[in-house]
Amino acid sequence: MLAAASLLLLVLGTASPASAHAALRATDPEDGTILQRAPRTLTLTYTESVGLLTDSFRVYDPENHRLSTGQADHAPGRADTVRVPLPARMAKGTYVVAWRVVSADSHPVSGALTFSVGERTVTTATAPGEVENGTTTSLYNIARYLAYLAVALVLGAAVFVAYCRPPQRVPLRPLFVVGTAALLVSTLALLLLRGPYEEGTAPTFTSLGRTLTTRPGELLLARLALLLVAAVGALVLRRRAVPRPAALTAGAALAVALALTWSAAEHASAGIQVPLAIASTTLHLLATASWLGGLAALLLTLRASALPPQVVTRFSRLALTSVIVLVVTGVYQSWRGLGTWQALTDTTYGRVLLAKLVAVGVLLGAAAWSRRWTGRLPKTAEVAVPVPVPAGGPALPPEAPAPEPDLPVRHLRRSVLAEAAVGVVVLVLTTLLTSTLPGRAAEEAATADTGIPAASVTTVPFTVGENGRGKVQITFDPGRVGPNSVQAVVYGANGALAAVPELRITMTLPAQRLGPLDTGITDRGGYWATNSFNLPIPGTWTMKVTVRVSDLDQVTVSREVRVTR
Repeated sequence: MLAAASLLLLVLGTASPASAHAALRATDPEDGTILQRAPRTLTLTYTESVGLLTDSFRVYDPENHRLSTGQADHAPGRADTVRVPLPARMAKGTYVVAWRVVSADSHPVSGALTFSVGERTVTTATAPGEVENGTTTSLYNIARYLAYLAVALVLGAAVFVAYCRPPQRVPLRPLFVVGTAALLVSTLALLLLRGPYEEGTAPTFTSLGRTLTTRPGELLLARLALLLVAAVGALVLRRRAVPRPAALTAGAALAVALALTWSAAEHASAGIQVPLAIASTTLHLLATASWLGGLAALLLTLRASALPPQVVTRFSRLALTSVIVLVVTGVYQSWRGLGTWQALTDTTYGRVLLAKLVAVGVLLGAAAWSRRWTGRLPKTAEVAVPVPVPAGGPALPPEAPAPEPDLPVRHLRRSVLAEAAVGVVVLVLTTLLTSTLPGRAAEEAATADTGIPAASVTTVPFTVGENGRGKVQITFDPGRVGPNSVQAVVYGANGALAAVPELRITMTLPAQRLGPLDTGITDRGGYWATNSFNLPIPGTWTMKVTVRVSDLDQVTVSREVRVTR
């Protein structure tokens, strides 16, 4: 199981970084607009409060020269709004702004926008999107998954010992040692990689000082301190007789404090109902650890020479209680993260949540199978675990069935092993959810402060000929039924604005056999646009984009666009 989990962690750690959690809600100037006068200040508003880095904003002029801007800071009383002073003199043309900030839930987010002064020009300035260092991101993600797995093992094993009271604790000692060591190493790795992860740079220790002054850094330091306290407490328990109520109270307080170092740094720390969300997330993590970590402890206990059935019965009750807590807190967290039923299928967060629900369903099926064999265990005597017979010794004939008491424990061991394997998948999906943009935040990002849906923006990549690669960014404003303005900007392979001899966009509604309707966009000197195009009815339209890059080379690409009332 541990080998499979390690492989899964490695695969997920080297995958593409997931979307972060703060999203850009509005900008002044707006993305893609043409201004008659140069702005004095650039203002960006996000869906939640954000933290600034040493180099959060870079502004490039039409010649791809970086401008010298003033110090970025937050607007008075607005932790979600950032202002960047711009130079007093700015030439005509298109400017590119690349930004990178840290969300309130500790995840970095980056992007880019453009605005033009006087006129839109074909500029050599590039518009970088996500700025990430692959090595740093992969190492940081591996450490995050390892930390979640380790805390589940440690806390779950501790709860198993305290509540189920197995007669032999020696088989569980490797679980505590390996889990604690993995949690310590992963926490140190997260602390050292935190700065480079936020900045999107290669692994380095130069930003450790700044990391220690941030909330994520402080929580990681608190986690290390709690691990030290736990280690000291374990030594005290081994050398001195501590009353059981006092030991249980101290252990429970330590477990809650340790879980808070996660819940206070993830989704629950931003958005609506923060105190309730942090409490729910803490309970969710503790219930997950009690169930999944307890499964690992039960597996090791089942390998002992004898096992009182009361231990398995107690764990069955513990697992049932954990499931109830997980259902209640999971429903609340799903509502808080999704916002609407539509986000369940239309957002990455919703789709990952659906995958987790499927995995939890399989896990519950495996748990029910385990409870079936738990009910068939002997009620009084200890359950003997079958021990392999040495070569040459007496053995049962091949056709002889196993002794009756051995059958339930053998099947129980197999079902618990299957339950634990599925539990690892559930834990991985849970961790993945913490690094995925919540559906509610995605909807907030798509809605202006006035509550009116923002313009519909679609990016269509294309490839034509040997060197004709790029993308077309198409904006329908307001992107709803009725009159719309349409703007299209073509970017080359290097991200710079590109000029093409012909660009055509048509709209078709297959469900109503309507179209194709030609938008009638025309070249406006560096971009293509029309001020009046009517979308008559709502539905899922097929947008066909035809790009001609030379006399001989052109390509047509289709994309679906949803139009609402």
